[in-house]
Amino acid sequence: MKFILNFTLTAKKTLKNLKENTGKKKQYKAIVKTLKYLTQNPRHPSLHTHIYHSLQGPSGEKIFEAYVEQSTSAAYRIFFYYGPCKV
Repeated sequence: MKFILNFTLTAKKTLKNLKENTGKKKQYKAIVKTLKYLTQNPRHPSLHTHIYHSLQGPSGEKIFEAYVEQSTSAAYRIFFYYGPCKV
């Protein structure tokens, strides 16, 4: 099953800024790779996906955290929740 990702305005702006910043090319590439994994399998082992208990979605959904980078100071993370299933 392939998942469809929807982004907040903040996420869209952040991705755009990273893409345009030549000094952040490595981070942007890692984020794109992570997003690809999320569309294919949000439980992919390299994502280390787990529930993030400090937040809730707009309708009380559980929020999950996926790793973009590890063992890096100020490492990037992606936070997401599952929305309604559209067939």
